Amino acid sequence: MSPDAVLVDGMPAAHLSVLDRGLHYGDGVFETIACRRGRARFLALHLQRLMRGCDRLAIARPDTEQLRAEIEQLAHQAAPALIKLIVTRGNATARGYAPRGDERSTRLLLRYPWPEDSSQARDGINARVGQLKLGENPALAGIKHLNRLEQVLARSEVDASGALETLLFSSSGRLISGTMSNVFLVRDNRVATPRLDVCGVEGIMRAIVMREGARTQHGIEECVLSRADLDAAEEIFLTNARIGIWPVRALDGRRFTPGRITRGLQRLLQPLLEEPRDG
Repeated sequence: MSPDAVLVDGMPAAHLSVLDRGLHYGDGVFETIACRRGRARFLALHLQRLMRGCDRLAIARPDTEQLRAEIEQLAHQAAPALIKLIVTRGNATARGYAPRGDERSTRLLLRYPWPEDSSQARDGINARVGQLKLGENPALAGIKHLNRLEQVLARSEVDASGALETLLFSSSGRLISGTMSNVFLVRDNRVATPRLDVCGVEGIMRAIVMREGARTQHGIEECVLSRADLDAAEEIFLTNARIGIWPVRALDGRRFTPGRITRGLQRLLQPLLEEPRDG
């Protein structure tokens, strides 16, 4: 699916400089923002995470209000859409990995039509456990940086199961996430999600689920999870900014029924997804 609008530093464009460090080194961060009813959903939270990523990588922050205005304009002009926001360190001012420190960040906005509605949120999805192991690097843990090669390789694994998502463990055997999603496990009426202090992305929808879940009797624990925890789960669900919550109905052939807690959290979140709000 091709974007129907592209802005580079606020101007309509179709090209990026060949010197951009995002192209050379994956030197940047990004966000994928769901837009409904002409508004960008959870925009404040997306911008906060983007700025945290810029700070962690020592990339010059773009102007927040300018960026917000550009996103809101793109969202207002379209029916339901996805906006991908990319901020790179900018053009390389010298050859080599080391930045000079005087680079000016580049911001890109790409608007995509909303994918066709499907039944995954209602019926659940097939998932699988991937062979690839995620590298552990606390310096990059949590942020949504541009280097997604591990996810590319995981999605390229040969698989005949028809799985829509692949769950990934780290090199030390910790359950981390899906290729495009965060993962939650339910057992004995308790909900847990992996701690992401060695790798993985701290998703916006993950944060929303944890925040809203804390307001119910089903508080969500963030902890180190293993293959044994995954095997013992009674319910599994996945989250990201576009899908909201997807129940897992099968994992490598093991069958699940979308359970009471998963359904309760879906109902809790539905008003937030249908009537977009800032944070």
